[in-house]
Amino acid sequence: MPRQRQHSAVIALPNDREIVITREFDAPITLVFDVFSTRDRAEMARFEEEELRVCAIDLRVGGTYHHVFVGDGGSEAAFHGTFLEIEPPTRIVATWLYDGWPAAEAVESIDLRETHGVTTLTYRLAFRDRAGRTPLPDIAKGIVANFDNIDDLLSSRLDPSGAVSG
Repeated sequence: MPRQRQHSAVIALPNDREIVITREFDAPITLVFDVFSTRDRAEMARFEEEELRVCAIDLRVGGTYHHVFVGDGGSEAAFHGTFLEIEPPTRIVATWLYDGWPAAEAVESIDLRETHGVTTLTYRLAFRDRAGRTPLPDIAKGIVANFDNIDDLLSSRLDPSGAVSG
C-alpha cells in the first residue's frame, strides 16, 4: 500500500524565466541536505525503468556534477553543471544543463530551512531566457516526482520517533 504523503509540492512561476517549487519534508535539515548533495539525489531522480550509469559529484565551489540515466531502449538523459555556492546544511547553487534541451541552461538553487523537525525546501530554476523554460510541464512533473521519491527515502531513514536511524 503506497504511503500517504503529508506534504505536497507548491509550484510558482514568479516571472517568465523561473520556476520555484516549495516542498516540506518531515526530516532534519542535515539529512535533507545530505540527500540533496550525494548520489542519493541522482538515484531518486531516475525513473523506474532507468539505470543511473554515471554519477560524478565534486561538491565544492567550482566543482562539477554529471549524471547520466539510461533507459530500457538505450536512450540517455544527461545532466551536468558547476557548483557556484555551497553552504551546508542550508544552500546549494549550481548551473543546470540538460543535454536533451540545450537551450534550457539554468541556475538551480536549493534552499533549506528547518522548523520543529520539518525541513522546507525552496527549489528554484532560473533559466537564461524565456525559451529555456518552454518545456516547463515536463520539468515540473519530473522535479515533483523526484521530491516524492526523496520523501520516501527520507522516511525510510527515520525511525518512528523521527530520529535518524542507523
